[in-house]
Amino acid sequence: MEQRRNILRGLVGVAMLWGAGSDVRAQTGFRSQRIAVTTRGRGPDVILIPGLASTAEVWRGVADRLAGQRRLHLVSVRGFGDLAPGANASGAVMAAIAAEVRRYITEEGLQRPAVIGHSMGGQVGLRVAADAGSGVGRVMVVDSSPFFPALISPQATVGDVEPIAQLAFQAIHFLGDEALRSRGRQMGLELGGATDTVFGTLGWQGGDRRVLAQSLYEVMTVDLRRRLPDITAPVTVVYGWSADQASPRSRTDSLFRGAYARLRTPAAFVPIEGAEHMVMIDQPTRFMAAVNRFLA
Repeated sequence: MEQRRNILRGLVGVAMLWGAGSDVRAQTGFRSQRIAVTTRGRGPDVILIPGLASTAEVWRGVADRLAGQRRLHLVSVRGFGDLAPGANASGAVMAAIAAEVRRYITEEGLQRPAVIGHSMGGQVGLRVAADAGSGVGRVMVVDSSPFFPALISPQATVGDVEPIAQLAFQAIHFLGDEALRSRGRQMGLELGGATDTVFGTLGWQGGDRRVLAQSLYEVMTVDLRRRLPDITAPVTVVYGWSADQASPRSRTDSLFRGAYARLRTPAAFVPIEGAEHMVMIDQPTRFMAAVNRFLA
């Protein structure tokens, strides 16, 4: 019971915070009721997928640096930011998003693209790689776990987190942003105080309340560890890390390594000191060095 209480107190904070040159920008001819894709640059293909409540805007710094070397496919999820929800307004979200990314790869004729996903986008990238097989060249997941609760406790189960996931769903679905902020401390025991910080992060761009609630619920409860053996593409895991033993980030190295243990080929792990959840924004120079090594 105490283990479950600890998981419940910490989980929402992790799940939510964890959710040039010759430059050509264009909307693709691809049509989808679930994602929007913009292309930029020329060269080998790279797909960039943002996290929970984020749009492709979070990749701006990365895109500015890569557009002269790569053709970037910047994905935004409908229902996040200013995008109307489209088909994401009902039913499950993440599996359908992954299916649309795979369809995009096929219809646009991409040849073994690299896929980079942050947080929830990392989970989408793992699904794409597991289902696409050799159709994906390589995958980078940024501060993302195949099962986020395992970053609180490696022994966590879906049953452990289901109650807090339901609570989070109800809170986001039925309360406005201001109400969530003002009630953050009251809800702190159940939500781990996460509501005070979630809406102030650079990654949180808001969106349709139902899509946000459903996506958060899935981020908290979907366990993709059983799909890891299906991934044939090499995987790189990038995450914020701290040498300060008093920081929760001091444990991320061992936790991420455990989370990806079921991959058939061991992942490359890249801890970035001084970064929190938004690694590409917190430590852009170090992150770009990791991206360049990944794409080399």
